[in-house]
Amino acid sequence: MTADILDVAEAFLRMFHIAHPEAGAVGPRLAEVRAEIDATGTYRHTTPELNYGARIALRDSGWCTSGLPWRRLKVRDLRGLRNAAAVAAECVEHLRLATNGGRIRPLVTVFAPDSPGGPGPCVWNEQLVRYAGHPDGSGDRRYTAFTEAVTHLGWRPPAMPTAFDPLPIVVETAHEGPRLFTLPGDVVHEVCLEHPDLPWFGRLGLRWHSVPVITNMRMDIGGVNYPAAPFNSWFVGSEIGARSLGDEHAYGAARQVAEALGLDTSTERSLWRDRAVVELNRAVLHSFDLAQVTITDHHAESRHRLSWLRSRQRSAGNRPAFRLDHAAAHRARAGGPGRFSASPAETTRPHPAIAELV
Repeated sequence: MTADILDVAEAFLRMFHIAHPEAGAVGPRLAEVRAEIDATGTYRHTTPELNYGARIALRDSGWCTSGLPWRRLKVRDLRGLRNAAAVAAECVEHLRLATNGGRIRPLVTVFAPDSPGGPGPCVWNEQLVRYAGHPDGSGDRRYTAFTEAVTHLGWRPPAMPTAFDPLPIVVETAHEGPRLFTLPGDVVHEVCLEHPDLPWFGRLGLRWHSVPVITNMRMDIGGVNYPAAPFNSWFVGSEIGARSLGDEHAYGAARQVAEALGLDTSTERSLWRDRAVVELNRAVLHSFDLAQVTITDHHAESRHRLSWLRSRQRSAGNRPAFRLDHAAAHRARAGGPGRFSASPAETTRPHPAIAELV
């Protein structure tokens, strides 16, 4: 294991020093890291190394939306935080900073890494803001199982459930188990959707949150694994219109729109779904622009991705990257099982709104 991390660490450090000649010769740093790994089984990145690794991970993992100035991406170094309440509070602060009044600010927040001394924390949620899927079929049906799981852990849905009730954050640590934290209402910035040409569209009551903060991917840099490293750029319109709102397995709003348009929904050959999704995507882009919230469209994103593939395609190898584990993907939809062994029941009691902590 030590030999493996040494090889990966050396490759990363050589890459960092080539990109940053002002950091000096790589030899002394390699000797320092080898000694640290021999003594502890791991090593600690310097702040410049962490910043560089996080930016490269976001750029080369393909999660960077078009126009994102990755070199200026802000990295929040919070590697000293391992307790669930502190992690949750800083996730909320990430959301506040990223929202930035609608001018979305790309961020990465890095919490404690896994180490021989103990594993780092993890966040169960797929994104920091996700909406509940209620037993009556309302809400986001992709998260019905997750909603049921957090309800069993102690979360209480609103007395009058709606289609857009934010789920609690679930932060799990090895010493506390999974803990629930309610998102303060004032940090979930949402855009109410209307259509540029269809006056009735606003009466559908559709809306979406402004910032996609991905929370269940681990960040690997030079052999060091950061299981909690929330990051965000901004939405591609079709992620909201086509996937989240239009999909039958999510909100199924394409059928509502098609019926309001008077389309024949009795057969797929009428292409009613395609026409409805176009109008959903138009409404999303129009509404985000009207609200002055940063967003891009799927055509601009496609051009960016093609350009990225042509000019920046590299073998994944052991380069810095954000990676999604099968277990983490399952937790984000099913609400478990936990990453660590079962913890006492009292550790799963819901925490008061995080607003009290920040």
